[in-house]
Amino acid sequence: MTSVYGTTDQGFEPMRNLIPRLWAKVASASTIVSMLKVTLGTIVCLGFPNIAVALTVTIAPSQPSQGDTIVVRVETADPAPVLQWRNQIYPLFAVGNQRFRALLPTTPLDTPGASTLTVQAEGQGQQFKISLSDRDFPTQSIWLPPGDDDLGTDLEFDRVDAFKRLVTSQKHWSGAFLRPTEGDVTTVYGVQRYYNGDFAEDYYHRGVDYGAASGTPVVAPAAGRVALVGREAEGFELHGNTVGLDHGQGVLSIFLHLSQINVHEGQVVNPGQVIGRVGSTGIATGPHLHWGLYVQGKAVDPVPWRFEGIE
Repeated sequence: MTSVYGTTDQGFEPMRNLIPRLWAKVASASTIVSMLKVTLGTIVCLGFPNIAVALTVTIAPSQPSQGDTIVVRVETADPAPVLQWRNQIYPLFAVGNQRFRALLPTTPLDTPGASTLTVQAEGQGQQFKISLSDRDFPTQSIWLPPGDDDLGTDLEFDRVDAFKRLVTSQKHWSGAFLRPTEGDVTTVYGVQRYYNGDFAEDYYHRGVDYGAASGTPVVAPAAGRVALVGREAEGFELHGNTVGLDHGQGVLSIFLHLSQINVHEGQVVNPGQVIGRVGSTGIATGPHLHWGLYVQGKAVDPVPWRFEGIE
């Protein structure tokens, strides 16, 4: 929040110029005077610096659509504000002095329309409306032979599900994410499917596929800690050779169908570092990389993270 004060007279020069009578009263008194201005449902502090009595909430993008990651920033003196949206409490991470940030995932399965976001802090609750726009996603028709509709092992599902639930406190990433490999995009995020003629109600393509030759390097799109390594030979029959990166604060990347894995669990990697190579392990029609980006357990569209950057 931009300060209304200058740098002279302990930062009060503009107030003295703008409101001389008020300044005279304050200068001769030992009490602290502050003013509150309410605008657009947001309370903004106009009082003295370093005396935080404000609750300020900003939401971006202002008009999110399915698949977007919504960034909520909160300024408050309360050390433990609480944010709730669509019957779920989302973590608010400290990003500075009296400043917090939450990341809210949206997906093609979320119902479009208005919903209420609530922030509780300083003994009060403020409500804000978020209007989620509908988005057209392409569809595919997949025909599976008998028996191929029950793929995957309990081991890989359990490990991948546990990985997707990770929410660690340290933020590793900074700025826009890198493209994880070469090659054209062959399947975009959010594609919905018909299997053997029946629409898969709860399915959407939870990532982006890149078509590339087997052995093409796969790099970390952002800094993170390797939190998952799964191999086809150890039961990852659907995902194939898999690497999962924890970028921190509930932001995760997963890479599937690798021909080679170049990292180990617990290793910290930098943006652009080779973590594996493109392959066709698991269930794949040919060599490609599947990159999924998860926020608070839900797969979001990676495109805004690559081209806009989300902090």
